[in-house]
Amino acid sequence: MAGTDEQDRAARDAARSIAVRLALDQLRAQRPRPLPRAPAQALPYRLRSDEIDLERTLERLAGKRLPEQSDIVVRERARARRTVVLLVDVSGSMRGERVRLTAATVGALSGALTHDRLAVLAFWSDAAWLQVADEPLSAPELIYRLLSLPARGLTNIAFPLELATDALASFDARGARAVLLSDCVHNAGPDPRPLAAALPRLDVLCDVTTEHDREMARDLAFAGRGRLHLVRGYRDVTPALEAAFAP
Repeated sequence: MAGTDEQDRAARDAARSIAVRLALDQLRAQRPRPLPRAPAQALPYRLRSDEIDLERTLERLAGKRLPEQSDIVVRERARARRTVVLLVDVSGSMRGERVRLTAATVGALSGALTHDRLAVLAFWSDAAWLQVADEPLSAPELIYRLLSLPARGLTNIAFPLELATDALASFDARGARAVLLSDCVHNAGPDPRPLAAALPRLDVLCDVTTEHDREMARDLAFAGRGRLHLVRGYRDVTPALEAAFAP
């Protein structure tokens, strides 16, 4: 029993380390860029601007002998903030590789979405918010909250999908999405597929380190107009998320 406790502590320490490292890696790799279809705004000229709004600029210059810099109107692409809800399956046993997978996902997303909104929802047969959108939490704080939850038994995927849909409803749907990390062994609650379809987008990271339901994972990603990624270890998480968020 003592050996098991020591292994659990080691796994949790490793989880915190992984989360911090991946968060830092994502921060270093960030390249702020506009989201697709973000609206362009007409603004006064600034040195970094390069798209001149000719029609509005000519209107301002009409009748002026000496134009000023402020008379030049440019168009800049506004950067819409993304809103991402991470749904983390904590049913069953949160030990070993499963803890590391979860830590890697939390760390990678919290580092990549510092300019956006991240919410984190842990679920089993019930669910609990660990972080709501716009709540400033570091990766270690999130991992601490996550690891403080007792491991639960059954898995109800439908309930967190419903909560995520409600949470995303008040944000711009163009940048709103959910990411599900689970073995997708759904054994409590109603069929989650219709609820996946109600989300703006759902990407699925299917934990295949132990028992899993690949067919359910595929169905959820398809219904949610997202992508399915099979993760066999924490090193698979960052490539999976990069692929999920690729244009």
